[in-house]
Amino acid sequence: MVLPHDELWQRASTLFLDHNGAHVDALLIGVPASATSISPTNADKTPDAIREVLAKYSLAHSNSKVDLRKVSIADAGNIVSPDVDEAAAISLIRNAQSKSKLLIALGGDNSITYSVFAGVQAEALITLDAHHDLRDGINNGSPVRRIIESGLSGKKVVQIGIADFSNSPEYVARARDFGIHVISRGALRNRPLEDIWREALEVAGTRIHVDFDMDVCDRSVVPACPAAAPGGISADEIRQFAFLAGQSKNVISMDITEIDSTIDTPDARTIRLAALVILEAVAGLSTRI
Repeated sequence: MVLPHDELWQRASTLFLDHNGAHVDALLIGVPASATSISPTNADKTPDAIREVLAKYSLAHSNSKVDLRKVSIADAGNIVSPDVDEAAAISLIRNAQSKSKLLIALGGDNSITYSVFAGVQAEALITLDAHHDLRDGINNGSPVRRIIESGLSGKKVVQIGIADFSNSPEYVARARDFGIHVISRGALRNRPLEDIWREALEVAGTRIHVDFDMDVCDRSVVPACPAAAPGGISADEIRQFAFLAGQSKNVISMDITEIDSTIDTPDARTIRLAALVILEAVAGLSTRI
């Protein structure tokens, strides 16, 4: 599709230049993992789909402190076959994080959260997710358990948006036993998001990785997320959380996961929302540069 040209309407995609190895404020990297997903998915196609729709957006923001043009941004491309060699993926992510203030990883299924967390050597985890992700084995339902069993205290994990009827009682008990700080979907209805985020930061502390599992959203806005359910958070809410994450100096990395772009609606609403999550995070980052 050929997009119209307007010299006064810079497309957001033009900010994401090929990475030349220099240190940048924000660095995008694709982690197209899908092989260990519990349900079949083509989530490996999603990083490039998100990049493509960045061209649908421009740069203006209602917050007067935001200026995306002052943020140095680059795109490191996709990690090749992250499912095949997780250790190699972790090494590449570690190198990418050393070159950026904020690393933004595009999944891929939720299994990448383990690789990204390990790669950036984070010390705390905040998840925006309907699910606890504490299953046994190595799959897209187990990254949080794997992170904790690799040495992170469960008391340094905050899970925002955990949904009713989306977890078994056994995994709820496991989260409690690990000491995970849970802020349920229901708890979000009566509190300002800024208060929720402040609470999460106080628990997590420093060197935080944030997992944006897009199935935390209402199914109507993320139809390409197979595990999303009616009643999840709104598109506006996840955008606000992304801005707050980018704005937080202790957040060093984030991921966007669980989208299968091949089953999105004709209007591409899921991947377009994912692109906005990226832009909101960069907008938040711009306020602290």
